[in-house]
Amino acid sequence: MEGTNPVNKKLAAALSGGAVLVVALSGCSSKKDSGPDPKLVAWAKTVCDAVPAQDKKIRAANASIAKIATDSNLPPKTAKDTYSQAFQDMADGYKAIAAAIGTAGAPPGVSDGAKRQQDAAKNLNGLSASYADLKKKVDGLDTKDQGKFAKGLHEVADQTKEIGRQSNSGTEALKRLEQGDVKAAIAKQPSCQVAASASASATAG
Repeated sequence: MEGTNPVNKKLAAALSGGAVLVVALSGCSSKKDSGPDPKLVAWAKTVCDAVPAQDKKIRAANASIAKIATDSNLPPKTAKDTYSQAFQDMADGYKAIAAAIGTAGAPPGVSDGAKRQQDAAKNLNGLSASYADLKKKVDGLDTKDQGKFAKGLHEVADQTKEIGRQSNSGTEALKRLEQGDVKAAIAKQPSCQVAASASASATAG
């Protein structure tokens, strides 16, 4: 009977970079002598205040997947429930960050700011939709036959390659959004600093 442990490890490896995307928005600092425009700082606060809770949710989802990857005797039903909840949390987390960026609007006084803001929100919403699709696929897997379940997980794991590409695109979109004065404004936000610190600690751990 084919076990699910190798697939669990494959999924964990493929998805482990998900939480890194959030750090692209929060792991920055500023050395500017004069502070950024107060309007831009207010814009950054709208975005950053949404980050810590969602960053925590996404990191916890990644951790739950990594945890079951080490269990060679995990019942299919437990694996299915874990993946389903993790994918739902990831979908919700990225959707919430995208919503915060969308609500904030274009960063004030920033050249091409509207396009950069829209690109970032679009990428995050796309990533959210992909995780929601993974959850739907996992929810449809048959846990009564471990062989069929393992085969289904293989298909889900193969689909995570696209997730990886989307994560890379999302990271780049966020980096473009935070260039220049936007980066300086974000660096002033305690909420983004907290998320960056938590993610750094998780990576070190």
